[in-house]
Amino acid sequence: MSAALKPETTDSVLIRARNLTVQFVSRDATVSAVNGVDLDLMQGETLCILGESGSGKSVTLRALMGLLPKRARIGGEIMVAGHDVARMSESQLSDFRGGEVAMIFQEPMTALDPVFTVGRQIAETVQRHERVSRSAANARALELLELVQIPSAKRRLEAYPHELSGGLRQRAMIAVALACRPKLLLADEPTTALDATVQIQVLLLLRELQERLRMGVVFVTHDLGVAGEIADRVAVMYAGRVVEQGPVAALMAGPLHPYANGLLGATVHAGMRGKRLTTIPGAPPSLEALPPGCAFAPRCSEVMSGCVAEVPRPTVMPGERMVRCWKYG
Repeated sequence: MSAALKPETTDSVLIRARNLTVQFVSRDATVSAVNGVDLDLMQGETLCILGESGSGKSVTLRALMGLLPKRARIGGEIMVAGHDVARMSESQLSDFRGGEVAMIFQEPMTALDPVFTVGRQIAETVQRHERVSRSAANARALELLELVQIPSAKRRLEAYPHELSGGLRQRAMIAVALACRPKLLLADEPTTALDATVQIQVLLLLRELQERLRMGVVFVTHDLGVAGEIADRVAVMYAGRVVEQGPVAALMAGPLHPYANGLLGATVHAGMRGKRLTTIPGAPPSLEALPPGCAFAPRCSEVMSGCVAEVPRPTVMPGERMVRCWKYG
């Protein structure tokens, strides 16, 4: 079994990424944003990718959807819903996006078109992929707004994005993403800009829709509380690598990697009143010049001599867990 810890050949596999690398090359520097990521996702499963800003989470998500710019150098294998994403043409990707794989972006105000109504944007997505009449597409748009629990759904069809609150815009974006019944939903920190109450509502809605529609979901976040609410499995990323992966309950109960342990210690939860938060010293390394060994070594309280010499290899642990740390290798 690979470091991704899932079977490689089954009809229910939605994502199979092996040794995925992404570099952005310019005249001044080469940025290694993703450095050998292995991921698997099964039908009906939710995977959360955790990590600080700059850890490679969003770039990984965009690589899975074929949304990276032309200047990006992509290596490794990316199989999504049975398609080799790296080998698809632009016309094939256009059918693939929205039809089989959909994405919810972090800020709906920039992702939704401000000059068209919400209903028209949903209906056009349906018509583009399902070749139905305008009336059938409008009926589907209304059905979707009701599915994502937007109040007064019929009236909201004629609303423009700026006329909706942040929570309603996020629900409208979820409706656009679900318009063509995708097998896989990619969510890039979709609740970051929302207040706590609305965030919980959106998370519960996503979990309910995922269970009802049997979609696979990859959810990018930096919030362990969000991961605990929605995930089946968690992949912790640091400096473009997955440093720990496993079932969410096991990781929350006892993280293996010092970085994952630091993230858990820095999370606010009930019963912490009056207690000091644990912090991770220092800052993530520059992706233009990664250190030769473990990228977390300069910040790690458990660093050993071997940590600074060589990048740790993935070690499979009991309970379908994986960790990249010399403590275990």
